[in-house]
Amino acid sequence: MLADLLKKGELTVAVYGLGYVGMALSAAWALAGAKVIGVDIDQAKVDKLNSGTVEYLEKDVVEVLTAAVKNGKFTATTDGVVASIRSHVKIVAVPIYLKKSATAIDVDFSALASAVKSIGAGLKKGDLVIIESSVPPGTTEEVVKPILEGASGLVAEEDFYLAYSPQRIMVGHALKDIVENYPKIIAGVGPKSAEIAAGLYKHIARKGVIILESPREAEFEKLLEGVYRDVNIALANEMARLANALGISFKRAREAANSQPYSHVHKPGSGVGGNCIPVYPYFLMWTAAKYGIELPLTRLARLINERQPEEIAFSALRAMLKHGINPATAKITILGLAFRGDVDDVRESPTYYIITTLLKAGIKPTQIVVHDPYVKRDQLLAKWGVTLTQDLESAVKDAEILIVSTDHSVYKIEASKLLKLMKHPVIVDARGVLIPDAEIYSIDSGKWP
Repeated sequence: MLADLLKKGELTVAVYGLGYVGMALSAAWALAGAKVIGVDIDQAKVDKLNSGTVEYLEKDVVEVLTAAVKNGKFTATTDGVVASIRSHVKIVAVPIYLKKSATAIDVDFSALASAVKSIGAGLKKGDLVIIESSVPPGTTEEVVKPILEGASGLVAEEDFYLAYSPQRIMVGHALKDIVENYPKIIAGVGPKSAEIAAGLYKHIARKGVIILESPREAEFEKLLEGVYRDVNIALANEMARLANALGISFKRAREAANSQPYSHVHKPGSGVGGNCIPVYPYFLMWTAAKYGIELPLTRLARLINERQPEEIAFSALRAMLKHGINPATAKITILGLAFRGDVDDVRESPTYYIITTLLKAGIKPTQIVVHDPYVKRDQLLAKWGVTLTQDLESAVKDAEILIVSTDHSVYKIEASKLLKLMKHPVIVDARGVLIPDAEIYSIDSGKWP
């Protein structure tokens, strides 16, 4: 049994995709005593890892993988076939992308298919494949299984085992999420696959394992987590606008509402970013369309959240005009490029859409300065000609308006400290993160331009 190999320290696990999820998964399996082979198409990343340079936001992941490299328990490669041959367990954590046009939405399975083909080419009897990427319901059985069987000549559930187990992490504490914080969801293409995958993950996840009846059910469960949050955030953004029109504090009203155990109203913000929540509703809508089903609530929530950065940008423009500031010449500082606080992940960040709205309104790129303590460089901002800095004081100095777009911990400071550096004392806090010890516009305060 594979679980016995893990106990003996003889199990080899290959992790396909060394992004935020894959790196944390690699650390979790190394921590459990497995030998880990990381697979990625980025040769530079692979070379760095093999030299012992582990670049990751979380200290615990860096420590575990650095030690694993030194003791020969972790290696990285671009050769997915060799990794499959040398491993007992193959875990797939590659991204699934959306292909969006003005008239249609499609799902791009190319990265998943490529990883699975290489796994199939090296697949052996008794091996276990676990898909952890977030995917539309039906993907494991309808996309992954045929590729594996076709490439290997083996049969799932008879010759090898195949399971789906959604990643349930938040970057910033990903390793703890895997190991300590949540139960692991498992579903196999058959009972043997489910049993073997669950038997392994019981040694990883301290909160235990929840076994669902089918991969389709587990795939749906993961997307359900995300779409719940998307709809809830859309509600918060919409209600915050009404609260501001009424001149009342949404923050106080929300806290009071959530004192009742059946109310879990989320916080409003500058928009919803990352490669998860903005994508999952489209996976569900894409799947629903195949069955002739519409998801109007899911679609409307997504539209509300996609428009939110535009709302923030226009609020900032209104604030400038209200205070006699000329938008055509003003220095505009935006605090935060990452989509969420205390991470360096910029995927689908609302800040990009705030900036594009300002640019469409006639603001010149040279007028905009973006500060982020975690993001050192950004190709898109460089292409636009927008300045990115890690120096908070220089970013804020002489700014005529300040927009807070990300809830980094470093921004949880007295607003007065920032106002003193500015040319005009106008702050639009779209995350409600600043300590309002002076007059500012805050999205949840009832004071909004």
